[in-house]
Amino acid sequence: MRYHFSGIAGAGMNPLARLMAAWGHAVQGSDRSFDQGHQADAKAQLEALGITVVTQDGAHPQAGVERFIYSAAVEPDTPEVRNAERLGIERLARPALLAEVVNGGGPGVAISGTSGKSTTSGMVHWILRDLGIAHTALGGAALADVGGSGCFQAAPQGAPVVAEACESDGTLVGYRAGIGLIHNITRDHGELDELRVQFRTFARQARTVLVNAGCAESLAASDGHPDRVTYGLHGRCDLPLEILSPGPHRARGVVRWQDRELDLDLPQPGAHNLENACAALAVAIRLGADPVAAAASLARFPGVFRRFQVVGTTDTGIRIVDDYAHNGDKIRAAVQAAQAGGRVIAVFQPHGFGPARFLRPELKELWPRLLRPQDRLAILGIFYAGGTVAQDISGRDLAQDADAHYAERHADLLPWIAETAQPGDTVLIMGARDPRLPALAWAVHGLL
Repeated sequence: MRYHFSGIAGAGMNPLARLMAAWGHAVQGSDRSFDQGHQADAKAQLEALGITVVTQDGAHPQAGVERFIYSAAVEPDTPEVRNAERLGIERLARPALLAEVVNGGGPGVAISGTSGKSTTSGMVHWILRDLGIAHTALGGAALADVGGSGCFQAAPQGAPVVAEACESDGTLVGYRAGIGLIHNITRDHGELDELRVQFRTFARQARTVLVNAGCAESLAASDGHPDRVTYGLHGRCDLPLEILSPGPHRARGVVRWQDRELDLDLPQPGAHNLENACAALAVAIRLGADPVAAAASLARFPGVFRRFQVVGTTDTGIRIVDDYAHNGDKIRAAVQAAQAGGRVIAVFQPHGFGPARFLRPELKELWPRLLRPQDRLAILGIFYAGGTVAQDISGRDLAQDADAHYAERHADLLPWIAETAQPGDTVLIMGARDPRLPALAWAVHGLL
């Protein structure tokens, strides 16, 4: 078939476009970030695979394209969407195509939850790759040793498909996974009442459901499932996890599976990463991986892009970390992992005007409970990707809520960092969507 991907540079869109090309389909796509001169490496990667990149000006798609795949970030009234509608091209949201891939042949694994999906998906991919088990992997964050946009590996159709399944746009209900994993359910992208409906349907439609026993909401969503496997920080579950050390540089723990103790020694810090690893082991074991070998492989796990990714450490011992954290739970996990290593200079960029409005009350309560007297916080201006969204809130509003330093632009932040950071600190850059955030982390490293 002939596909057009609108928003092809997105972390979820990019791997799907590459998979369709790998499976023999003709693929083209567009993205406003390419038109703005950003993400040149991602564009070159797509073109190297034979994917045609076109401008997002409404001249495409043209007659002959059979399926128009669009990202949640693409507004419904763009010239491309209108053109696809005029031509009668089948229009499909990205998650619907992803669900189609997971549901259609081979043991489909859908990894869900409001936090930890990308890292858990990356860990499963790493284990299977390390142990030589053929599979297709589709996730929102690439392994740190690979780079690029999204976690991706293509295997022939019929091999297991491991995919990150997101609840952000209500499409979890489309999955009928062979293995469905629910890592956690907290307020993100929507209120809990809305999310509960999605996750209950997702669990009910999975043949096997793997559930974090440490999350009461996840247990409730999967209650009564005939084939439920539980894992996590709860003594009475199928794969109980014990945390030995959360950091500051590596995390260590033990997972018990049947009569075996599986040692975890992760190169990434944080109790949340040990929970992610426990979830990944549950999936890998269910797919037939040797439990001991699977646990041992995680000692070499390179991490995933922008998930507590250590950019570098200066001569004075200042550690610079880049992280995708953008909601309350993710921010809490990242900051607590950083706090194990000393004072934290936290920097947060809201990832859109709508999310900033949604999260503002939660963040106002979170910052004073999370940050210690010695820690420092700066808030950046809200990331704007374009479009017609109402700009009725600002990063300055969020900074005033938290009594934090405010910097409208990335360049405005650097003098404050230079003045504030001290030997032994961790500078933690947090935020989603903005492709310039990794460059900011590197600029901070060069500055210090």
